[in-house]
Amino acid sequence: MNNLKIIYEDEFLLVVDKPAGIVVFPEGVAYAKALANRVDFPETLIDILIEQHPELKTVGEAPRYGIVHRLDKDTSGILLVAKSTEALIFLQKQFINREVEKKYTALAVGIIKEERGEIKTLIGRSKSDGRKQKVYPLTDENLKGKREAITNFRVIKRFKDYTLLEVQIKTGRRHQIRCHLSFLHHPIAGDTLYGFKNQPTPEGLTRQFLHASYLKIQLPASVNWPNGKTEQFKSDLPEEFKTILEKLPTA
Repeated sequence: MNNLKIIYEDEFLLVVDKPAGIVVFPEGVAYAKALANRVDFPETLIDILIEQHPELKTVGEAPRYGIVHRLDKDTSGILLVAKSTEALIFLQKQFINREVEKKYTALAVGIIKEERGEIKTLIGRSKSDGRKQKVYPLTDENLKGKREAITNFRVIKRFKDYTLLEVQIKTGRRHQIRCHLSFLHHPIAGDTLYGFKNQPTPEGLTRQFLHASYLKIQLPASVNWPNGKTEQFKSDLPEEFKTILEKLPTA
């Protein structure tokens, strides 16, 4: 997969339109086992980028290198990659300080009646399934391994058995949108990890219907922009998702 779509590039930053089906950078149990057994880990997005931009191996630390933030393997859309360690620190600081505006498009199972909503909880690793995250109440006194997570959503369109949402996350917890929508009993269509048994799946959908569609962030200062500039990046819904929506009966 060497034909990655680049939305934007300058001396400090690459903005990639990530395709679904590829891990961003190697991590977790599978990677640890691969290292221990001295076997190759499947090719990741950062591997492909380093082939095209070898200088990325000098940015940050392995195996993440210049990756600013995550997207799940089967989530598509906007991903930032810093081209210098200074830019990486500058950009990640904005994520930490909740200064980045991030929006996703998601198709949720069932009809969500509210036009808008906010989900504000703690999120931590599930004790019963290490692959998953779990919602915990804000009043939980045991905070070990749990962090605040805030997700806002608004309805774009309702279909017969689904609701198309614009989702904005204020925090960037692992699996946050997938976990929060499942908590609302409206998991993302096609999500086999957080979905419910026997939940419907639109015809032709082979992955979770989740796409990182918009991101707004301040860029590092440059010669042309001494104080930096705020930039907005957009990614159109993949054609596979557009086709699925066209076939769904309306409510």
